[in-house]
Formats: sequence, structure tokens, C-alpha cells
Amino acid sequence: MSSLSKDKPIRIGLLTDEPLRLEGLAGIFEERPAAGFAPLTPVFGNLDQLLSDRKLTFLVVDLNVFPNGVGAIEDICRRRPEMRLIVIGPEASEKLIMDLVLAGARAYLDLKASPRTVRQAIDEVTSGSIWAPRRLLAKLIDQLLAVSDASLTNGPPHLTERELQVLELILTARSNREIAQQLGIEESTVEAHVGRLMRKTGADNRVNLLMRASDATLLQSTGIADRRKRERRRSAASTLPPVTDK
Repeated sequence: MSSLSKDKPIRIGLLTDEPLRLEGLAGIFEERPAAGFAPLTPVFGNLDQLLSDRKLTFLVVDLNVFPNGVGAIEDICRRRPEMRLIVIGPEASEKLIMDLVLAGARAYLDLKASPRTVRQAIDEVTSGSIWAPRRLLAKLIDQLLAVSDASLTNGPPHLTERELQVLELILTARSNREIAQQLGIEESTVEAHVGRLMRKTGADNRVNLLMRASDATLLQSTGIADRRKRERRRSAASTLPPVTDK
């Protein structure tokens, strides 16, 4: 969830040992922010320096700095659970990207990404969303839906009708901005609903919210599971060839 002012600059840490890449990333911050997004300020330093800055909550990580990419992201998230990571690395398999997102990354971009794309990813992450190809997010959510999360041992939380609407859209990989547009409400209102959903489910970030929201008991009690099954059946039916008389 993002409660950041759209006028106050957001500090973004940059972690890379490649001078040219650092120069290219720093150039992103010279662009004017898109409408509705705050200006960005780069923060430079090594890993320990950046993680020791308790006021820094966003970090762009060059995956080439670490020999064990997923393990390094998990370690950063253990040390600073509130840190939101934008990871940049070589062109990767869907499995690796999914592993990185599950480890705590909020975005993954390959080295061919344009400066504009990197800036868009940073803007989405600072607004409380996850940046990844929609097809990949859909696979991630389907994978989470197939696994029952045993953390909700006291039964599903009580959710309002609006919270259910927001939750269902989160489970279809919609960003806060897209949810606001679809429901006809302000993005700040969506952020407030997401915050309440996180508190009610005990989640500490958006990925964890997805995992907890994918609990089979919660999905059944809210009717989300049945609706998703109907949607999949309709989608499958629409792809069948027409029946013709011979």
C-alpha cells in the first residue's frame, strides 16, 4: 500500500557495481514524473549502506551484483521486510521471475528494458503495485490458488462487499490504479482498502496478501473460487470450435 504524497520526492536506492549501468539508472531520475506520480530522488551506496538507511524503502537491485539472485533477494527482504525491490537482470525464465517475486521482488526488468519502462516500473511499485508481464502474474496467482495457505487458522476474516471487490481484482493481477478505474473510486480509497485487507489477513506486503487471500477456505467463503471457476469455464467454451452439421 502506498500512502506517499504525490508532491514529496520519493528516495530510491540504486545498487549496482557497473558504472555504466549506474549512470543509465541515474538518468531515469531526470525525467519528469507521469501525471499522478511523485518525483524521484536517487540514493547511492553499497548494500550495507543502503539497507542501514531506515528511511529508504525502495531499492533498485542489479541482479548481476549477486551470484545467487533469489537467495540475495530473500536475504534483503529478511533484513528489511518493508523494503520494496525493483530487480534488473538478464533475460530470465518465467520460473526465475516467479521465484524472485515470491522471494519479495515487486518488479523484474531485463537489461534490454528502456529507461521509460524502468521508470514506469518504479512508478508502479511506489504506488503499491507489482510490475511484471500480466500473463506471468496470472500464472503466479493460479499457482497460489492451487496451494492452501494454512496461516488462516482462525477461519476467514470478515470482509465488506467493497473489500471483496478489491480482493477479487487483486487476484486478477490488477494494479491499484486499474482497480480504482474499474470500481469508479479514488486510487487513495483503493490503497485504504488494500491496507485493511492486509491487516485482516495478517499480510505484511502485497505478495503475502495474494498468498493469504489464496487460502482455499477464504476463497470458498467469499464466493471468489466459484466465480473464477465459472469464468474459466466460459473462457474455455469460447475457444471451442463451432459445431456444424455435416
